[in-house]
This record gives sequence, C-alpha cells and structure tokens, in this order.
Amino acid sequence: MAADPLTAAVSDRICMHMNDDHAEAVVAYARHYGGIATAQVARMVAITPEAMQLEVDGQPLSVAFDHTLSDSEDAHRTLVTMLRAMPAQP
Repeated sequence: MAADPLTAAVSDRICMHMNDDHAEAVVAYARHYGGIATAQVARMVAITPEAMQLEVDGQPLSVAFDHTLSDSEDAHRTLVTMLRAMPAQP
C-alpha cells in the first residue's frame, strides 16, 4: 500500500501525533537542529517536504530536512532517524 502524500491533512495528523505523543522529541528537534539550546516548549505546526515548522517558546522556527520528503512514510522514517542521530538527552 502506498504511503500518503504530504497534504495539509497528513501534516496535521503527523503534527497532532508528535505534539500529543512525542512532545519531548519536538523540544529536542528545536534544541539540536534548530540551535535553540534553551527551548522549553515546542510544538510542531506543519510538515512540508522540505522542512518541519515548529513554534518554540512562542517563536516560529523552520528545521530543514536533509532531503525532500516523498510521502508520510518518508516523513516518519526521517523524523525517527533525526531523533536517533542526536546525542542522548540528559
């Protein structure tokens, strides 16, 4: 079965899942990939093929992916890979 293209609805679904179930990972993305070491609160607001759009402590932040995402499965794999590539969080 083919994965879903990255439509606005799929982006919303991914963001809701990440914010509800993996909030600590979203903060980690902001700290590690966004360069905001002091990030306290982060929400994923959109996923596009090129980047994840976050709101970090009330400010917008775009974190580019290392490749253009092809679909929802690619988004999942990429987000997991990015998290696993980070040093362990204290």
